[in-house]
Amino acid sequence: MDDFSFGDVILGTLWFMLVFAWIWLMISILTDVFRDHEVSGWGKAGWTIFLIVLPWLGALVYLITRGPSMNARARERAMAHEAEVREFVRSAAGTASPADELGKLADLQRRGILTESEYQRAKAALLEQSHNGAGARR
Repeated sequence: MDDFSFGDVILGTLWFMLVFAWIWLMISILTDVFRDHEVSGWGKAGWTIFLIVLPWLGALVYLITRGPSMNARARERAMAHEAEVREFVRSAAGTASPADELGKLADLQRRGILTESEYQRAKAALLEQSHNGAGARR
């Protein structure tokens, strides 16, 4: 313990953080390269070789040339993932939209299970319920 000064500990911590950030950057860039559907297989191979052979220069060139689109692709992936999660929650909850319920009511009327007056009452109640629910969410 006596062999290490406070400056050595700070310098070691700085180097550790720099290596950690470097690994994170390389993983982020390579992930973006392989997730981008617009880049051909040869392009992906070229970027990968460039990043391995000349890592600092490769990372800087990649961030300068493709950095803005890298952010846009990440945003698109996040939005697509959010839409998938929302759709899953909606399907798991089993809640039907007012349009689905109206379709079911119309089908019951066509099959003769509901009379015209029953259909109109149920439709009015459904529309009122849907209108009040939309107002409460605003």
